[in-house]
Amino acid sequence: MINLIKGFLIGVALVIPGLSGSIFAVIVGLYEPLIKAINQFRQSPKQQLRFLTPIGLGAIVGILFSTKVVLWLSQRFPIPAYAFFLGLVLGIIPFIWRKVRAIAFTWWYPLITLLGFALILGLTQLGSGQAESYISIKALQTWQDAGQMLFAGGFSVALMIIPGISGSIMLMVISQYGTVYNAVGAIADLLRHLLKGNLVAAQGDLQTVALMLPFMVGALVGTVLIAKLMHYLLKHYESQVYYGVLGVVGAAAIILWQSGITPYLPKTGWLDLPQLALLSLMLVLGILATLFLDKPSSN
Repeated sequence: MINLIKGFLIGVALVIPGLSGSIFAVIVGLYEPLIKAINQFRQSPKQQLRFLTPIGLGAIVGILFSTKVVLWLSQRFPIPAYAFFLGLVLGIIPFIWRKVRAIAFTWWYPLITLLGFALILGLTQLGSGQAESYISIKALQTWQDAGQMLFAGGFSVALMIIPGISGSIMLMVISQYGTVYNAVGAIADLLRHLLKGNLVAAQGDLQTVALMLPFMVGALVGTVLIAKLMHYLLKHYESQVYYGVLGVVGAAAIILWQSGITPYLPKTGWLDLPQLALLSLMLVLGILATLFLDKPSSN
């Protein structure tokens, strides 16, 4: 049940622009176990399936839920929602601190932190010009459509496995964010039309949902390839990896503030007392939620 809930949070993070599913996997203590499970799947498939199944189910539910509800909350109540997300990200700092203290400090390690910080901010800027609602492919009709979705799955999901890189931002970089989440949202429409017996509308929804098939194939291939690289790095250079993650966390905090809070501040640039109190409350709740989920014994 705990892993189901953690998977749900990872699924939510996959949808919201600027958030990283992999950094949330780190936040909830599942990143390294997930990488290990993917790499050892062929050696012990039954054991790894028992571990991966509740996380995968939770992530699927989180994606389906957040595609409609969380995005609505983020748009309707952006300041408290993004304050909570920001708290979730900041709450990871004690965990990272434990990781980087495992090796003796060397002067060039902070350069890894700066590199991670600059990389995430740079990639985010690449995607900042793409509207979240833009849909480039509305239905799977040609092999070209399938090829574009295959590439989108491999590109976004492969890079997303690197802690801190947002899959949603990567989809914006290649102008496929709206396409993918429109296809995910069409699943609910498909079920509704089938239940009502509206087969004509259901056929159109099915063509939209079908876009997810090549996307998932590309995502699977990208996941396997990058998971092997990250498994090697975590095995041999774990602390150095988390020096980079520290920079990523700093960049993620800035991105969340700029994208989710700054645009909704009053013209004066300052929040009134009730708004400030609500922001502070949600920030603290987010931090506490991360600290609660950061329990290595439950992984």
